[in-house]
Amino acid sequence: MALPVLRRSHDVAPEPTAGGDGWNLLAEFDRLNQQLHSYLDSIRQLPNVLGTAFTPLADVEETGDSYVVEVEIPGIKKDDLDIEIAGRRLRVSGERKERERVGILRRRERVVGRFRYDVVLPGDVEDGAVAADLRDGVLTVTLPKPASDRRRRIEVR
Repeated sequence: MALPVLRRSHDVAPEPTAGGDGWNLLAEFDRLNQQLHSYLDSIRQLPNVLGTAFTPLADVEETGDSYVVEVEIPGIKKDDLDIEIAGRRLRVSGERKERERVGILRRRERVVGRFRYDVVLPGDVEDGAVAADLRDGVLTVTLPKPASDRRRRIEVR
């Protein structure tokens, strides 16, 4: 005689299909999705636990006359940002500060604390002409190429 086994909710086997001859594939995917979500939730908390910086998402684009770096940093104020250029290396760092809460925090998904984004650009830049703009939670850093590295069209005579 088989004894009943107490299972945790994430250990429950998927329900059989309507025909009773196999596993319900959708239920299995749902279980895997829930399990992956719980793992990702615990990973999101690692930067705070370990005291290390998190890395924001960014795009790097090369145009004919410059490099454009867009870094997603919603909720960051200009005063909490530090942008450094050294040769071809760009570093954007800062801190997302925890806001004071009145009620009870039931769930936290947004990461707070120090952040840093580093990129080595494929070519040289004009240090004196670098510009940065923070708008709608996206920092856009425009790094012009030196005049000697810019493409120019040569007319054939």
